[in-house]
Amino acid sequence: MNTTTKTSTNTLTHFDNSGQAHIVDVGDKAHTRRIAVASGIISMQPATLQLIKNGDAKKGDVLGIARIAAIQGSKRTPDLIPLCHPINLTKVAVTFEIDEKIPSIAITVTTETTGQTGVEMEALTAVSIGLLTIYDMCKSADRGMKISDIKLLEKHGGKSGDWVAA
Repeated sequence: MNTTTKTSTNTLTHFDNSGQAHIVDVGDKAHTRRIAVASGIISMQPATLQLIKNGDAKKGDVLGIARIAAIQGSKRTPDLIPLCHPINLTKVAVTFEIDEKIPSIAITVTTETTGQTGVEMEALTAVSIGLLTIYDMCKSADRGMKISDIKLLEKHGGKSGDWVAA
């Protein structure tokens, strides 16, 4: 896969010439396959991680529920982010990686569509909702959990092409 990194421009596309917010017109853009991958981390006490791993959390299967919440969050992105286009997602994949040394859980979400605009916001929203769900399900055991490092890892497709985080 050939990847390029583009630098940001001074043009913010969600503002018109008079500075008013608007949804970007994507009507003339080609329908192409678009993919985004985002990730984030929630760190916690070792005992909290053990509750999750052992399935002993009072509210049930933490990672199973967080997976469903992340998928639901991706589908609800335009309801949460005011200037996002509603899009038809063709795929949402959610994975978790447990790190007992930190202790933490990393979530990675891949979103895909064939359409006129990208799926970066859907991937980032899914990551955020997945991590917030883990927090909600485990807060009675550990209110000091820390959500961090939510970021876009890569995007593919569309006029701007491919981008991969350094």
